[in-house]
Amino acid sequence: MLSALLGRARPPSPLAGRLSVQSLLFALGEGTFMTGSAVFFTKIVGLSAAQVGLGLTLAGIAAFLAAVPMGKLVDRYGPKKMWAVSAAGQAAMFAVWPFITDFQGYVLMAVAMEVIGALGGAAYGAYTIDVLPPDERVKSRAYMYSALNLGFTLGSVMGGIALAFHSNEVLHALPWFTAAVFLVNAAAVTRLPKASHDERTPEDRKLRIPGPGPLRNPGWLLTTFFSGVFWTNQVLLNVVIPLWLVEQTDAPRVLLAFLFATNTVMCIFLPMVTSRGVKDLPTALKAIRLSSTFFVLSCLITLATHDTVGWVTIALVWLGHVTVTGAELYLSAASWSFEAELMDPRQRGAYQGAAELSGTLGKVWAPAAYTFLALSWGAAGWLVIAGIILLATVAIHPSTRLARRFLERHVPADVLADARSSSGDDEEGADAVSPRAADVSPPEPVGSR
Repeated sequence: MLSALLGRARPPSPLAGRLSVQSLLFALGEGTFMTGSAVFFTKIVGLSAAQVGLGLTLAGIAAFLAAVPMGKLVDRYGPKKMWAVSAAGQAAMFAVWPFITDFQGYVLMAVAMEVIGALGGAAYGAYTIDVLPPDERVKSRAYMYSALNLGFTLGSVMGGIALAFHSNEVLHALPWFTAAVFLVNAAAVTRLPKASHDERTPEDRKLRIPGPGPLRNPGWLLTTFFSGVFWTNQVLLNVVIPLWLVEQTDAPRVLLAFLFATNTVMCIFLPMVTSRGVKDLPTALKAIRLSSTFFVLSCLITLATHDTVGWVTIALVWLGHVTVTGAELYLSAASWSFEAELMDPRQRGAYQGAAELSGTLGKVWAPAAYTFLALSWGAAGWLVIAGIILLATVAIHPSTRLARRFLERHVPADVLADARSSSGDDEEGADAVSPRAADVSPPEPVGSR
């Protein structure tokens, strides 16, 4: 029993283990600050809740606009270098937080952090797809996802301990702790092996990256838009179901803590299970269908709790949360395959940036729409939400085919082989970290983990 558990805890490869440590470091620092950020911004910086919200909105807009330019920087200068630059830049930004004392400084800092984070997100995604062997990509990303969730859990505990002191001096130290963790993270990134696109010379960087960019690939934009629609499962998880529990059911509010704990435990221990067998486009689309099935089941189960009482309500709300977490896990596995299969290997940074744009458009509307539909329309609203997901599930199948045909028309076959993640393609997979895949003039959605 113990040996089986230890076997499950072992990373798929030494490189996956190193990347997972980096994921844990990122989430530990980010999670610690996020847990105390609301108190920090209001008690230390002196902002109102409205100012905090406005600043975050402006920062989000800045990150949206910066996504594609940051991705192009990754393609030009290499993912590992830009990833390290982003981590070091974020460490510097966190170190400055205690010296911000007004709204203007807060907005400037928030915008700068989001733009630097956009650079890190594109670099992280491009690096991991570039450096991991094709037959290990999904499995390794699943292990890293577990480490990420473990890091956020530890970070929330650290932040909670800091808040328990009820001390402004301890709150001052929160961003400095995060800065130190991010600095260690940046140093860890520099020690990772170079991927193929990190090997470009200064002369190579002066050359134009061949081929049309991702904004001219309608299949990629549509696929990532629909992926954004699927990621509205997080709106259900974090916003709609909690509000529904409080306003439309007789379940005790303390159940919310148990629900989020369940989600956290599942996201630490189950990614390797739900990603098993996901290795190419057909299996990724199967995972999408499973994800959508869980999403729809969550809608149907949750809407039923309006008319139940007592322990039945508690059990059904919990089951609705479990199923929407299942939607998250299967969607993650599918998304990693889409990134490997449908991006031009020479422009992974730019493709990550374009995915951030279209993915944001696919989900930015959901908090307002889903809340209105569920709480104002009741059962009919839940059915509309489920219908949106079903339509996206149908539509993503032709969009992935369109994206694949675009690559086959515009990317040389030997370069395109690097985009394949099937474990059966060992010979082609050998190009995954070779300079040949970078061509001579080259140059993923996730944060700077």
